[in-house]
Amino acid sequence: MNVSPPDIRELTALLKLLDDETPEVRSGVSGRLAEVGGDFSEILPDVARNLKETEKKILADILRPVRRKVLREEWLTPRFGSAALGDDWELFESHLRLLSDFLHDGVSLRQPLSDALDLLAEEIQEAHPLPPTANDIRVFLFEEGRLKGNKSHYYDPHNTDLAWCIAEGKSNPIGLGVIYMLLGQRLNVEIEGISFPGHFLCRIYEESHPLVVDCFDDGRVHSQEILTDPSNDLSREQRQMLRQSADLGMILLRLLNNLIDSFQRMKLVEDAELITEMRDSMQRERR
Repeated sequence: MNVSPPDIRELTALLKLLDDETPEVRSGVSGRLAEVGGDFSEILPDVARNLKETEKKILADILRPVRRKVLREEWLTPRFGSAALGDDWELFESHLRLLSDFLHDGVSLRQPLSDALDLLAEEIQEAHPLPPTANDIRVFLFEEGRLKGNKSHYYDPHNTDLAWCIAEGKSNPIGLGVIYMLLGQRLNVEIEGISFPGHFLCRIYEESHPLVVDCFDDGRVHSQEILTDPSNDLSREQRQMLRQSADLGMILLRLLNNLIDSFQRMKLVEDAELITEMRDSMQRERR
């Protein structure tokens, strides 16, 4: 027999039982709340305005398996895996949105990733009436402190939730770099990713000269010519990597690997296994 999802009145009653530790009650409440989906953030103000932090934590835990199910069902693995992304920014961003929705707690209200990027791009355009350059975007985001390196929680899974990163104003090197690149794409500015071992970087061009941007270090700029000079301390392989650009598929795989590492560090086994499944599907097809 099909059972309709709970309406507003039932949801209000169910949420009042969140802290009931009776196994039968907890099981029934969890099952019914899961019928609504993995995101309560927009309806929560209408059904429970004053949830305690402990109750929000319980609700987020109830919604987590639902979001795992949604991610598994909606994740799209192209025929040739990550290699198929090429320069398909729309497909790339759709994968980032799925990861962002999965990593969201389903309770706090915030902008979806694409909306957050659109608004940030509008802010940049307002600050630069002339078409902004890659350097203008760099200064706005990093030198002026709109986004900072999340140095105190470097391995936090939230660093891969780019909607969270924009809202909180912080992320790890690849999170900051990908936001920079996505804004460049929106503003018709060329910004490349550099998948340097242990540290993601970006490349921009000023008067045809390539410059390497360290988004995690407040957007510090380095001359690529100087970095790749044989007299530099970098190895030959490292200098070669600095000259190469990471394709979108490679960047997505690196994001997934970072997320797996973060979940493993936090002992979140089911989440780590799910993202490993997503990663492996992309790698298998890429071969």
